[in-house]
Amino acid sequence: MTARAAVAPSTLPPAGAVAALPATGLQEAPRDFAEVYEEIFPFVWRTVRRLGVDASAHEDVCQEVFVVVHRRLPEFQGRSSLKTWVFGIVVNVVQAYRRSLRRKSPAHRGTGETVDPELLEGPSNLSPYEAMTRAEAARVAHDLLASLDEEKRVVLLLAELEEMSVTEIAQGIGVNINTVYARLRAARQAFSDAVQRHHARIRGGRNG
Repeated sequence: MTARAAVAPSTLPPAGAVAALPATGLQEAPRDFAEVYEEIFPFVWRTVRRLGVDASAHEDVCQEVFVVVHRRLPEFQGRSSLKTWVFGIVVNVVQAYRRSLRRKSPAHRGTGETVDPELLEGPSNLSPYEAMTRAEAARVAHDLLASLDEEKRVVLLLAELEEMSVTEIAQGIGVNINTVYARLRAARQAFSDAVQRHHARIRGGRNG
């Protein structure tokens, strides 16, 4: 089952079926809501994963994101891109999810799988060894990303993986452009340092 199929039935209706939503005050959806959902769902799903939400909570968090999008869509004036606007909602929902976890269990640190399946995918003609090597590289990359604090991780993911501009990132997270540049420089340096430490550990293990 795909991620979209897993989330959609319990959260958002297919085109033409918005009226079927439960009575949550969201019945009068903008006419283009279904199109927005189809367009932005992949971005929301992978961003929730990349922000480190436990795998067991992906569907619930994505559901909450789209409930907020549904409610606030009439407010969207096009001053930023749709992706930028939705990203701001994703960040707020993820932060609320984490606050909720801390209230329930202050010791919670998250145990879900954070490997992005898109990074694990490759050409279908890869040999088993090549596929394994690619998967291991993706896991290492995610371990290194997880070593960054959230502010650096967010700007690095948006700039490098989503290829968003600094202006878009600033709008999405609500900070000025200079702050984004500073965080991005620091994130790239921290990631580079983490890569070097990882390679040093590998060399040390081989020499040992």
